[in-house]
Amino acid sequence: MKNLIFLFSILLLLSCQQKRDDKEEAVTEQATKVETVESWSKNATIYEVNIRQHTPEGTFAAFEKDLPRIKELGVKILWLMPISPIGKINRKGTLGSYYSIADYKGVNPEFGTPEELKSLVDKAHDLDLKIILDWVANHSAWDNPWMVNHKDWYTSDSTGNPGPPGGTDWSDVVDLNYDNNEMRLEMISSMKFWLIEFDVDGFRCDVASWVPTNFWEQARVELDKTKPVFMLAEAEDPELNKNAFHMSYGWEFMHIINEIAKDEKTLADLDEYMVKEDTNHAADDYRMYFITNHDENSWNGTLYERYQKAYKAYGVVAFTIDGMPLLYSGQESGYSKKLEFFEKDTVEWNNYADQEFYSKLIKLNTENEALWNAEFGGNFKPISNSESDKIYSFIRTKNNSNVFVVANLKGADSVSVTFESQDFIGEYTEIFSNKKYTISNNFKLAVEPFGYYVFYK
Repeated sequence: MKNLIFLFSILLLLSCQQKRDDKEEAVTEQATKVETVESWSKNATIYEVNIRQHTPEGTFAAFEKDLPRIKELGVKILWLMPISPIGKINRKGTLGSYYSIADYKGVNPEFGTPEELKSLVDKAHDLDLKIILDWVANHSAWDNPWMVNHKDWYTSDSTGNPGPPGGTDWSDVVDLNYDNNEMRLEMISSMKFWLIEFDVDGFRCDVASWVPTNFWEQARVELDKTKPVFMLAEAEDPELNKNAFHMSYGWEFMHIINEIAKDEKTLADLDEYMVKEDTNHAADDYRMYFITNHDENSWNGTLYERYQKAYKAYGVVAFTIDGMPLLYSGQESGYSKKLEFFEKDTVEWNNYADQEFYSKLIKLNTENEALWNAEFGGNFKPISNSESDKIYSFIRTKNNSNVFVVANLKGADSVSVTFESQDFIGEYTEIFSNKKYTISNNFKLAVEPFGYYVFYK
């Protein structure tokens, strides 16, 4: 009898392994048939989804109902903030930080069931939207099973005790040790789990520069064997774009425009930044530009607090200057609310007050080759003007497509501006007014306080 039970157990284990192998083979086979990552990301806009705050329910099922509206908005990639169970030990606030991961292969029950997450991914794919998960590889929750079973997977201080990442107040998490190869392999296995079981399309990787670059390169090779993945690094290091990530953050861009809005920097500083970007990054490096995200909104203030009445003018620049634009949950609502990070705090949608504003920008990004991402789009070139301390102007050109942008970032008064250049001469349409313009050298334009124009041909 014992032999029969042992034999049955072996057969059951082999059957389970075969099912997993079959599922992985099916996903891999499907990946060979789908379009390349570059083919669908070259003109994409990304939308950061805060599941907890996006709807009153704060669930996958409730968010799924909003997918058709988001599809209509025009975005292509949905980045879901971490959806794994949140640690309870040293938890911050009532609900804790999404970035305190208690189980790398688990689904946060506050957001719903695995089946509801699968439904969300399937519905997104039906609408030709891609899903990437926020991945926290630098640290885990204190009550992650890894802490119990593999304490050597964590860094230790001089007394042999693990702790938070150095120099942070992240008391709810504990730092992982990337000198441990066994931990690296299990981290990659956990990432592959989401590709195989949920068919997600990639990852946004938290504090990516705090994890060794060679780990990300190792992970990218292994992940791509299962399915071609889109990888976004929350970092600016150019080396991360070489072999690991498609896209990295334009953090410095956002810091500069915040400082311009506070009169701490000038428009010339933005030009200098763009020159540095061109020098430091390769032509095929995707860069992500934004005026807000979960960190900025919760910790540094709303769009109104940071940019006041000029927030749309700064938004126009972020959506057209280079790279891939980002929207954050509720940004299209025009809300002026800092969302609580560790508590339930639903977005106030305000009849989607800025939906049309962003949808016009996204449509132009999608359709006009000059605004496509990285090497697929046009080069940035500043255009000098007669009010260069207030008015920021530039052009991007690719093949026969031109986009000429004018934004009043500093002026509280109406100004008459003259532009001198041969680069933008031609017949244009302005996207917000839909008016036709014949633009010639010495072109003159009346710009309202904090006004903006986006001309295209």
